[in-house]
Amino acid sequence: MIDSGRESKAYLVGGGIASLAAAAFLIRDGGFPGENITILERLPLPGGSLDGSGSAEQAYVTRGGRMLEDEAYTCLWDLLETVPTLDDENVSVREETTDFNRRWPTDAKARLIDRDHRILDASQLGLDNHDRLELARLLVLPESVIGARRIDEFFSEHFFATDFWTMWRTTFAFQNWHSAIELKRYFLRFLQEFPRIHTLAGVRRTRLNQYDSIVRPIVAWLTDRGVHFEHGVTVTDVDFTEQSGIRRARRLHLERSGGPATVELAELDLAFITLGSMTADAALGGDDTVPELIRDKRDGSWTLWETLSRKAPDFGRPAVFNGNIAEGAWESFTLTMHSPALLKRIEEFSGNVPGTGALMTFKDSPWLLSVVVPRPPHFAGQPDGVFTLWGYGLFLDSPGDHTGKAMAECTGREILTELLGQFGFEDIADEVHSTTTVTTVMMPYITSQFARRDDRDRPRVIPHGARNFAFLGQYVEIPEDVVFTVEYSVRGAMHAVHQLLGLDLPVPPVHHALTDPAAVLNALRTALG
Repeated sequence: MIDSGRESKAYLVGGGIASLAAAAFLIRDGGFPGENITILERLPLPGGSLDGSGSAEQAYVTRGGRMLEDEAYTCLWDLLETVPTLDDENVSVREETTDFNRRWPTDAKARLIDRDHRILDASQLGLDNHDRLELARLLVLPESVIGARRIDEFFSEHFFATDFWTMWRTTFAFQNWHSAIELKRYFLRFLQEFPRIHTLAGVRRTRLNQYDSIVRPIVAWLTDRGVHFEHGVTVTDVDFTEQSGIRRARRLHLERSGGPATVELAELDLAFITLGSMTADAALGGDDTVPELIRDKRDGSWTLWETLSRKAPDFGRPAVFNGNIAEGAWESFTLTMHSPALLKRIEEFSGNVPGTGALMTFKDSPWLLSVVVPRPPHFAGQPDGVFTLWGYGLFLDSPGDHTGKAMAECTGREILTELLGQFGFEDIADEVHSTTTVTTVMMPYITSQFARRDDRDRPRVIPHGARNFAFLGQYVEIPEDVVFTVEYSVRGAMHAVHQLLGLDLPVPPVHHALTDPAAVLNALRTALG
């Protein structure tokens, strides 16, 4: 157990939500002095994958938006109940988010759209008895039996043609070749979403993008308590010692201001190390440019893990997750619109209440395009008369219906052309193109955490024998929990802080939908309907 008094210092490698949460828990739960906490980040801004930036003049961009949910996100809500909003110190981020979703609940009325621009009745999931048996089989198999097998090893072709699979995969970004273990965990965590997968009524959204609504308030809260943020710092290695089965982190190796440096860790100091990054090497494109698909690991988050993994067999195997870019990449895009023309047509076509954040998927699109219209303003300072839309495509290499080109080869304008064609809105194309700026983002590792794996590939949050260090992020192993969620990073941070400090405080349990009889009954009715 580490003394959280004034002699101890904590160093957090990476400035993403996992490190921010760990810093908050050190202070709130462990009584750790904020001035003894340092967050080391290569990028100029904190927040990691929870981003949102730009301006009305030069265009806005978010690489992605993580869905939130009441039942499953217990650790995140626990954190956000502590943090006040930037606008009112008497209102927590949790309260603001709850109020926003009460006023603007998600209710998708055009969840699936076909090639003829028709809205499908997505409440009919399309599952037959064979599909249901395959679902049940996956749910009862232990993870040790499933192993490193693909989703498509457990389901027939009919299952992958159902509306259910189209909605599930585009809500959570699954590919057929992803880990069957991860899909099973998602089914168990989000079983309560089965009856509302066609409306997404269970999705919770922040008032602004997640950088402005979550990251900035946490950073302000930490800064007020003396936490140090060092940007432009890349941690390249960590030295460990082991004696009688006890392992300690002793030294951090850094690149700072263009030169090497070290941080010596005293006996009572702590190190929290984020491994990997799903948005590492993300590259931007614009109206007339194509984003690069970076393959040579220019971001230090992966190279750090690769270096550490060679020091101990239980530090994980990063090559499992970063070794197949073709299976982990997809592309997103943000439209910045200075005319309401497109949004008005979308509202008229879909019947969606303006700004309710309802995901729409073009089921027959060769790119499997999905888009969502957030309620404005979606960015801090976004002026009236400026609107945004976010979308992504799961399939990068198939020629588009309206461009004849793969999504990965398209400029922003070409992606906008494809989108308008999928909607059947070619008649307003001239106005939309002349008043819209498109920012694209290619992300080579965005779903890499869904890679097929076994129980040796991800390290534990607290490796065996570790006394003063922990691993954080989307690539650690948290039994039963689901990756590609903000909750996963926050839960790992809470485990790390509570265990290293020896705190006798409960970590909210992982939500198990099967323990809720009403959720199980509703899911069964939906699946059998």
